[in-house]
Amino acid sequence: MAEQRYQAVLAVISDGLSISQVASKVGVSRQTLHSWLARYEAEGLEGLVDRSHRPARCPHQMPAEVEAALLELRRWRPYWGPRRLVFELAKRGVQPVPSESGAYRALVRAAMIDPTRRDRRSRKWKRWERAAAMELWQMDVVGGFPLADGTSAKALTGIDDHSRMCVCARLMARERTRAVCDALRAALGVSDVLCSCGS
Repeated sequence: MAEQRYQAVLAVISDGLSISQVASKVGVSRQTLHSWLARYEAEGLEGLVDRSHRPARCPHQMPAEVEAALLELRRWRPYWGPRRLVFELAKRGVQPVPSESGAYRALVRAAMIDPTRRDRRSRKWKRWERAAAMELWQMDVVGGFPLADGTSAKALTGIDDHSRMCVCARLMARERTRAVCDALRAALGVSDVLCSCGS
């Protein structure tokens, strides 16, 4: 990249080409070419080398003394988390007091906390389901859905655990045992309840 910049600068200085011509030929803006020329005049060939884009300073970065105090406190009490460490630093008069998230990041950088253990949601959940369809239904009553006449209704829903098929969906005025049993009977397709009548 430095060689391409050097060729562009030479084309302007030695060959006498205009900045617009060289900029369009190289594929950069005129402002970029002007900055290359200024850097070449000020620093020579070294001025055309790629530079780091990292900021010179970060005003909200935790001071080194505070980070050292935080890490020392963590070594002394390895079971304390970022919240307790920040509390203890404030109690001891360390200024500026870091935020809990800043303390957490400092502990991760120092390999004193494993970042994979913090988020409980990232744990591997074992998904289970029944082996065959119609072995288990998952039933739920949700509500109250407002109706046009001003009343509200509850929805009884049922899905098969294996196939995830909706086996039952019915609106009820109230969640009563009779209404739920009627909906299940309709979903199962059972016309009567079978019994042995004592024999």
